[in-house]
Amino acid sequence: MSSAHIAVFLLAGFLGSIPFGLLVTRVLGLADPRDAGSGNIGATNVLRTSGWKSGLLTLAGDIAKGAAAVGLVPALITSPQGSLYAPEVAALGAVLGHMYSPFTGFRGGKGVATGLGVFAFLMPAPTLGAGVVFLAVVGYTRYISSGSILAALAVPIAGSLMGYPGETTGAAALIAALVIWKHKDNIRRLLRGEEIRFGSKT
Repeated sequence: MSSAHIAVFLLAGFLGSIPFGLLVTRVLGLADPRDAGSGNIGATNVLRTSGWKSGLLTLAGDIAKGAAAVGLVPALITSPQGSLYAPEVAALGAVLGHMYSPFTGFRGGKGVATGLGVFAFLMPAPTLGAGVVFLAVVGYTRYISSGSILAALAVPIAGSLMGYPGETTGAAALIAALVIWKHKDNIRRLLRGEEIRFGSKT
C-alpha cells in the first residue's frame, strides 16, 4: 500500500468517524444514544430512542459521509494514474471509522448506513438490489437487523454476478463481514427469539 493509499484510508476514516447520531441528538436536545436503547450511535437506535426526525437526520448524515469518503477523498489525494484501488481503500476506511469512531470512545455504529453511502457510489446497481432485499426482509419479518445482514451480503454477491471488478466486490465482501460481525449480538437475540421488531416499543 502506497503513502497515498494510507492517506486516503486515514482521511476517509476521519469522515466516517463523524458521529452524526451523537451530533444530531445533542443539537436537538435529545437523549445521548449511547445511554439509551442498544447504546449504538447509528440511525436505528437513534430512531428508536429519539424519534423519526433525529433518526432520519442521522441516517442522511451517515449515508452522506460514506458517499463523500469514496467520491471525494481519492480525488483529493491521488492522481488519476495513482488512484488504483483508492476508492476501495476509502470505502473500508469510512466504514471502519464509523464502526470505531475515536470521537465516541471507539463505540460506533454497525456500518449499514455508511456502507450504503459507500456502495451507492461504487456499486449503484448491486446497492439498489440490496435495498430491495432490505425492504423485503424488514417488511416481512420487521427485524431491521435481519434486513441489514442480508442486504450487506447481497451487495458483493450481486456485484460479482453483474461483473464488477474483483477488488470492488472483494471490498464489499469484507465490509459485509464487518457488518455481520457488528450484528453478532442481534444474531444471538434472533436465535433466542428476543430481537426487537421494528415498530415495537423498546
